[in-house]
Amino acid sequence: MHLYNDNPTLLDVQHQMNEEQQGEVFYKNTPEQPDSEAGKHFYIESYGCQMNFSDSEIVASILAEVGFKPTRNLELADLILVNTCSIREKAEETVRKRLRIFDAIKRQKPGTLVGVLGCMAERLKSKFLEEERLVDLVVGPDAYRDLPKLVATAEDGDKGVNVFLSREETYADISPLRLDSKGVSAFISIMRGCDNMCSFCVVPFTRGRERSRDAFSILAEAQELYERGYREVTLLGQNVDSYKWTNPETETLVNFAHLLEMVALVAPDLRVRFSTSHPKDITNEVLHTIAKYPNICKYIHLPVQSGNSNVLERMNRTYDREWYMERIEAIRQIIPDCAISSDIIAGFCSETEAEHQDTLSMIEFADYSMSYMFFYSERPGTLAARKYPDDITLEVKKRRLQEIINLQSQVSYRHNQRDVGKVYEVLIEGDSRKSEQDFCGRNSQNKMIVFPKVPGYQPGQYINVLIKAASSATLIGEAKI
Repeated sequence: MHLYNDNPTLLDVQHQMNEEQQGEVFYKNTPEQPDSEAGKHFYIESYGCQMNFSDSEIVASILAEVGFKPTRNLELADLILVNTCSIREKAEETVRKRLRIFDAIKRQKPGTLVGVLGCMAERLKSKFLEEERLVDLVVGPDAYRDLPKLVATAEDGDKGVNVFLSREETYADISPLRLDSKGVSAFISIMRGCDNMCSFCVVPFTRGRERSRDAFSILAEAQELYERGYREVTLLGQNVDSYKWTNPETETLVNFAHLLEMVALVAPDLRVRFSTSHPKDITNEVLHTIAKYPNICKYIHLPVQSGNSNVLERMNRTYDREWYMERIEAIRQIIPDCAISSDIIAGFCSETEAEHQDTLSMIEFADYSMSYMFFYSERPGTLAARKYPDDITLEVKKRRLQEIINLQSQVSYRHNQRDVGKVYEVLIEGDSRKSEQDFCGRNSQNKMIVFPKVPGYQPGQYINVLIKAASSATLIGEAKI
């Protein structure tokens, strides 16, 4: 599950947090409940993928237990935290800029603590703490329970550091404070870490090995969210298809297909999404489970990365072009109305023009509803950085990326045009970004639909919408009451 900075085909997809949400501040108060000066306050910005935003909710819950209250006001904050992403260089540059701003606030208000959380913590802890001296706390993604103790250590003048990667931590017993003030959609983390050593990826080094969360705690969280009025949950993991949990009492194995079914059965009007799937692990059992339950969304994010078998081998993706195409065919056969999206890397190490053409042909074959597309950016410490020269020029990378973007835009447009004239059940999320006169929401295929408001309807309700027009990014419709 990655953050990619450029996504021309769709800004509002749920698999990854869109550009407008990068740097989003955790905040629970409503306009009717302004910040109170009393007590200690924390301010937290989140960057990256859904997992980081979900982790910020866990952090908020842990801090609330020791008396901290969230604030949007930097000047009011006693503790300033930034939850970081290491997937791309641009994300790290953004965090550095923010830390310099926080450092200026610290000088104006002595005693304010600044901390870095998440994926950048392990790799850059010495740089942030000792060289640049920008932070007081560095806390890795498996050490959030330690935050109260680390804050106390920092308050006493020492540096609070814990970047230990656990083989057990899943935060299963912590009820997250929810970021979504609308109360419509929520994330549920079902597992942490990743065992897939893709050569371009830092996640196994920043988040550790895979471990799956107790299925009953996941079910309880979904039930509690439904009872609070939420109508959509997204099950999160770096590779959800490898979810495996054994019931210690019965020795029964719960795999991802079983878990999907369990969550779907919480309520027929609770939508269930998931992210991300790995092509090597998504099984027909999972596909049949999706097809069986109307409330499991007919949308699968299945990152291909490259359409060429040789490049996939260098990427250590453990599948080839033919395997991936067979999985696409299986999805089409078992779930005919399923939309598929992807991640695509342009200009990976030693990629030839012919190999690039294979990626373009895969976009056509898979008929992706949208893709996250970017050119290869070498990340320190990865297998690719150690083993393969980054030998494709920036000019060639950008040109290939643009060809991918252009083709995907055409495919997305054709994909959306086929929806014109159809009626979809849409979960209303809120006002459209462009007009308060319109609602926006998604269909089961994760497509954003904009339509004029209907009196009596509000976010969190379902409504049938007839699609009247479409761009490459959005469906435009009108309610069918």
